[in-house]
Amino acid sequence: MQKTGDINGRVADAPSGNWVYRVLPPTLWPYAQLARWDRPIGWQLLMWPCFWSVALAANASVAMGRGSPGFVVIYHLVLYFVGAVAMRGAGCTYNDLVDHDIDMSVARTRSRPLPSGRVTRKQAKIFIALQALVGLLVLLQFNWFAVVLGVLSLAIVALYPFAKRFTDWPQFFLGLAFSWGALMGWAGLFGSLSLASIVLYLAAILWTIGYDTIYAHQDKEDDELIGVRSTARLFGDQTRLWLIGLYGATLLLMLVSFALAGTSWLAYVGLIVAGGMFAYQIAVLDINDGEQCLALFKSNNRVGLIIFAGLFLSFLFLVP
Repeated sequence: MQKTGDINGRVADAPSGNWVYRVLPPTLWPYAQLARWDRPIGWQLLMWPCFWSVALAANASVAMGRGSPGFVVIYHLVLYFVGAVAMRGAGCTYNDLVDHDIDMSVARTRSRPLPSGRVTRKQAKIFIALQALVGLLVLLQFNWFAVVLGVLSLAIVALYPFAKRFTDWPQFFLGLAFSWGALMGWAGLFGSLSLASIVLYLAAILWTIGYDTIYAHQDKEDDELIGVRSTARLFGDQTRLWLIGLYGATLLLMLVSFALAGTSWLAYVGLIVAGGMFAYQIAVLDINDGEQCLALFKSNNRVGLIIFAGLFLSFLFLVP
């Protein structure tokens, strides 16, 4: 028998009109829900640091006189898109396995496939392996430096689900994992890292802490009851001030990264627009309005897109 919350095979906090429920047969819905295919914001936020890094490296290649990477840039962007979807799905499935008992205690998550009983732990583990295989095939398309760098990220990914049990800063560990693409894109083109890519990575970590703090405010009451820690609980009514610092530092570090890579003025225009979007999030934030917190969290997909657009247009502008 399916458990409470599993009405019609849907998940409480996922949109019921998603393509998953229109295209896939109901037998595959639990796996799509494990991978969060019905909630694309996760892989989008994982993908943007990869895209930023590829575009930043392309800018640097032209600025340093090494020539344009040309269609290699497009090829790498496609690879990072596929990799982001696959690895985000594998990470979410792993996270659900680790958080099985916690998810059963939280109203928003108890209808997920594992706590609702629609998928067994063995089936979830097999699904992780299949998604990880896709991620591995993508990773093997790059140079060996990038391959090793990608494998190293798995240690952080494995640690993240446990962070909320021992620190008030699990969002920091999420940032370490979700921002790894800021290193990968550069490594994929150059076979090495540089100060520009490392600074971009630091910026992406702060961005992640900011947007995931907003997201975590949806669950702070349940988290407090079951002892789960988060920056939302830590910051509390001071969240707005913390976001000013986090988002402000994000923009400053990106400014430094762009300058180190030799981008054109178009990249800075993207940063200015992103800064305006950050300011809007901070100005309207109501930490006690769960629906608004979710909407503001999702708006960071547009922030990622704007920053990438500025970098990509900058690259095109620099190409002779």
